[in-house]
Amino acid sequence: MIENDNNFAAESLDLLVHEPSKPARLMNPVVLAYAGDAVYELLIRQYLISKPNHQSHDLHREATKRVSAKAQHVTLERLAPLLTEEEADIVRRGRNAKSGKPPKNADPADYRHATALETLFGYLFYERRGERIRELLAVALDDEATKN
Repeated sequence: MIENDNNFAAESLDLLVHEPSKPARLMNPVVLAYAGDAVYELLIRQYLISKPNHQSHDLHREATKRVSAKAQHVTLERLAPLLTEEEADIVRRGRNAKSGKPPKNADPADYRHATALETLFGYLFYERRGERIRELLAVALDDEATKN
């Protein structure tokens, strides 16, 4: 019964309170990545909280590992074969966007691919494609490849 209530609550919760000024397909990929970074991190945090043993320092350490540029690059490689043509185009736009200088500790290629993944999640969020986000997240978390 609780599972059904949780599913209903998750389906009825729409976190998009303020509509963007233009459709997601016309938004700058850097802007989509900005939103997608928050969406992806929230999803990872929810996943970690769903597991037992919630020690805050462990949660933070594990989340940081999973949302690093390198981990997101690995995740994008796992998702790439599953993407639709439209999604692959969004990923290309995100990867090729001029998003600024990568952090000192991030490899530039990893950073570009992480931006691409974030662009995809931002796009899907603004398109209100929650089910597709869940599908891709399930694949991303299927085995613990993102931990490396």
